[in-house]
Amino acid sequence: MANTTSGTTTFEKGFSISDIVEEAYERLGIQGVSGYQLKSARRSLNILFQEWANRGLHYWEVANNNITLVADQATYTMFRSTGDGTSSATAVYGVDDILEASYRNANVDTPLTKVSRSQYQAFSNKTSTGTPSQYFVQRFIDKITVTLYLTPGSSEAGKFLNYYYVKRIQDAGDYTNDADVPYRFVPCMTAGLAYYLAIKNSPDRVQMLKMLYEDELQRALQEDGSSSSTYISPKVYYPES
Repeated sequence: MANTTSGTTTFEKGFSISDIVEEAYERLGIQGVSGYQLKSARRSLNILFQEWANRGLHYWEVANNNITLVADQATYTMFRSTGDGTSSATAVYGVDDILEASYRNANVDTPLTKVSRSQYQAFSNKTSTGTPSQYFVQRFIDKITVTLYLTPGSSEAGKFLNYYYVKRIQDAGDYTNDADVPYRFVPCMTAGLAYYLAIKNSPDRVQMLKMLYEDELQRALQEDGSSSSTYISPKVYYPES
């Protein structure tokens, strides 16, 4: 008899927040959760997502966008959400950081250099206009700003700042929602929530669950991203005569 398989590969798509919470509690030996236990778990899951932002780059949250440049405007703002403010024209919401940027003119890109606060502060005339060559990013609680140097002038108005950015991981939200994570991170997400809940409900299991979580997370981080070609060239030595 032939083996029967599901024929689907979308387990995590139907693995709702409530399922994640139930699985995490069951690892603590707690079943039939409701009321405040659900609220507490959802809060812990949101904190877990924010903690991941300190673990490095998550490639599924990387996206690309353009900002239309305005004459004599050096700084452009991207707010956390529409409730925090209005982002600059064609800018998006929920941006965590800018990874790389280019000045785009008629589909021809010129890479910009990302500089630190100290480097930007050292520029003598920050109002000088011309083709931007560098940018400075500031990250605040409810927004980030990207400041260009040189400041776009009338010749650069209408051209674009094309950039790759890291989005914030979406909140857990309703219990019927799916988590904003790829399938690779479902095991460590569940293990991490179980570890967080153990701190509040089963202190005797904290160490074990922490080790499991860190192990699961490390494997997911190693697998995340996209591979690229690696070229190895032999080093040639020329002996002295």
